[in-house]
Amino acid sequence: MFSRHVFSRLAAAVAVSLALSLSAFAATPVNINKADATTIAKSLDGIGKAKATAIVAYRDEHGPFKSANDLAQVKGIGQSLVDRNHDAILLSGGTPAASAKDAAPMPAKHKKAAKDAAAKVVH
Repeated sequence: MFSRHVFSRLAAAVAVSLALSLSAFAATPVNINKADATTIAKSLDGIGKAKATAIVAYRDEHGPFKSANDLAQVKGIGQSLVDRNHDAILLSGGTPAASAKDAAPMPAKHKKAAKDAAAKVVH
């Protein structure tokens, strides 16, 4: 029969083990416009060598990715996989890639001001 002390120590050990194992599956930041397939596979959750190779091939054929959501155009990469890794997908530098849904639409008053300013430009 377990005493409370033994049980609490066992529960703490299980909790620590679980926390450490879950962090092993977390995505690590990677610049998808510069990294090779091996680095992408090691960095992103749910991306193995085959999908990482497809990402690099797509990038080589179509040019650099402009948003994280562009990854969903790669065969075998779905939007849910992009969403799961969104914070680790870098396009350049060290900040996460913005997605189209992250961008706020321009308020109407700013659109009008931009249109008015463009109309005033002398050609």
